[in-house]
Amino acid sequence: MYWCAADVGWVTGHSYIVYGPLANGATSVMYEGTPDTPRESERGDDPTLWPKDRFWDIIERYKVTQLYTAPTAIRTFMKWGEQEPARHDLSSLRVLGSVGEPINPEAWMWYHQHIGSERCPIVDTWWQTETGAHMITPLPGITATKPGSACAALPGIGVELVDDAGEVLTVGGGYLTISQPWPAMLRGIWNAPERYEETYWSRFPGRYFAGDGAKIDEDGYLWLLGRVDDVMNISGHRISTTEVESALVDHPAVAEAAVVGASDPTTGQAIVGYVILRGTFEPSEELREQIRRHVDTKLGAIARPRAVIIVPDLPKTRSGKIMRRLLRDVVEGRALGDTTTLADASVVEAIRERAQADSSDED
Repeated sequence: MYWCAADVGWVTGHSYIVYGPLANGATSVMYEGTPDTPRESERGDDPTLWPKDRFWDIIERYKVTQLYTAPTAIRTFMKWGEQEPARHDLSSLRVLGSVGEPINPEAWMWYHQHIGSERCPIVDTWWQTETGAHMITPLPGITATKPGSACAALPGIGVELVDDAGEVLTVGGGYLTISQPWPAMLRGIWNAPERYEETYWSRFPGRYFAGDGAKIDEDGYLWLLGRVDDVMNISGHRISTTEVESALVDHPAVAEAAVVGASDPTTGQAIVGYVILRGTFEPSEELREQIRRHVDTKLGAIARPRAVIIVPDLPKTRSGKIMRRLLRDVVEGRALGDTTTLADASVVEAIRERAQADSSDED
């Protein structure tokens, strides 16, 4: 029993809820709703008291064997606590999948321990709308995985990291490119061939590049860093938002984090972190400073955020991706850009109020 828990309007929903499972004759679960909305029989008068276990209830009732979901959802489940899945029998699960953005090692381990009971392989997948299918992923039961790494390209997929000059890197960080054609590749943009060439092929001639960065370690494992435009320049050091977010979530009080670069007259850019606390922790100035300093121990002082803002939620699209550009608008005091894909518009205003309050506290 297969379940891709993505939004059906997102490309993962198209490919891995509709086309892929139907083409392969799979028995699938389709669910429309939020993970914190229980079955009607369990809804009391006060929604704040509702159980947040809809996913685990579905897995138990339908004996789901493969679950494919996003790191954002996993970090939300972390915030709600392991007691929610613990109430359910998840022994039917055999394979766990992750999609949509790089998964930080802490979320990977929580998924592994509390959902997979340390027996289900985790398939962390990198691909894009334009690639049409998975490109980088471990093979469950075959690939030895590392928490947070997408591991390696699928057989037949030519993935290489290059530097600014287009030279291939065998270790370290660089631009993620695809060096040879693949079966499901995007072949053009409707009525805009020049735009297609400019967008995907001009930065590194002869290579497909759609804007993602990655690192390759000494063992040849790939670690996705997200969009290169999410890389911050702090006093000449290039620091990925993904790395800092992972360090923030490593703190036991933090369930989820988002990081943006803010203009700074001294360093060019400064790091601002937005964090959601786990359910048992209360916001305080002492905790904010403790979380900020925790980044030192993981990445060094150069990556320490200028500010950590504790927020009730983060702005996300309906498919669960964090809209960091809106967080940049907030920290820079700009008018918000396009919010049409925002799942809950009230979240940004709550963050703006929290950021202003924290700024007043620091003054």
